[in-house]
Amino acid sequence: MPTTTIVIADDHEIVRRGLRTVLETREDFEIVGEASNGREAVKLVEALSPHVVVMDISMPELNGLEAARQIVKSRPGTEVLVLTMHESEQLIREMLEAGARGYVLKSDAMQQLVPAVDTLRKHKPFFTPKASEVVLDGFLGEEERLRGEPRRQLTPREREIVQLLAEGKTNKEVASILHISVKTAETHRTNIMRKLDLHSASDLTRFAVRNQIIVP
Repeated sequence: MPTTTIVIADDHEIVRRGLRTVLETREDFEIVGEASNGREAVKLVEALSPHVVVMDISMPELNGLEAARQIVKSRPGTEVLVLTMHESEQLIREMLEAGARGYVLKSDAMQQLVPAVDTLRKHKPFFTPKASEVVLDGFLGEEERLRGEPRRQLTPREREIVQLLAEGKTNKEVASILHISVKTAETHRTNIMRKLDLHSASDLTRFAVRNQIIVP
């Protein structure tokens, strides 16, 4: 049986260890890398081109949804399996839009993780029952409604910057992480605040929490 290569991304070492233990019950599964944040995950996937990346949604520096968007764009052959504590319609919808094709609750990982990876390895989607309902209800077709949501007014780069700022990074730190100039980081911050009609750092943090860009 061909080997399935896997990257695990979660900011908690004990969770990564548990996921590895579950996945290694299959002899044909090989864990080729682990990442502790979304930005590391993107770099690892670009370097290793695994068959599947198993990724938590809530991670520092770059959350799982934004990381998924970058991975799907740069390594379309890698399938993204999202892990989450919560089953919400908004998360499912955004996961699908990001290009991830697998969705598993952390509470169900013991039972569902192996079959989910096995399914994605064959380039077939794996959804929990709730996620399947969302797909059937046609959330992806509601373009007019989605265009009006504030989060979707932001570009992918702006969403990255919102997360970094909401985590308390300075303009200089944002510039360093994203390899852009401080002036460019400041311009992005100004544009974001104007676009979202926000007036303070606390407003930005509340927006990030409300839209699940970060988890408090």
